[in-house]
Amino acid sequence: MAGSHSNWRPPRSCDVYWCEFKHCKSLLNRFHEYYTYGRAPDCQQWKEDYFTCKEWEMNHSTKAKESLQESERKRVAAQGKFTPVWELRQTPPADWHLPLNQGKPQDS
Repeated sequence: MAGSHSNWRPPRSCDVYWCEFKHCKSLLNRFHEYYTYGRAPDCQQWKEDYFTCKEWEMNHSTKAKESLQESERKRVAAQGKFTPVWELRQTPPADWHLPLNQGKPQDS
């Protein structure tokens, strides 16, 4: 049983989880989150992941391993929910090969 866990490592080092938690709780980050999203960030998951990672390092428990994997899956899924800022083109503009109007003023 111990051999099956010996090759697996957490997706991040335990120190990274702690640094992410400290960054999340920092005054600058809290201000940024409040300004950007209108709410304070929820940092509890970083703290839980840190303690779970430490538990895995000490005991190599299956529960800790599965908890870390699930947390990372949720984090990756949440990153994919953002819509792109720019609309991607399917084809280039019709006049892409013409010279630019560098000397002429643009309409404002």
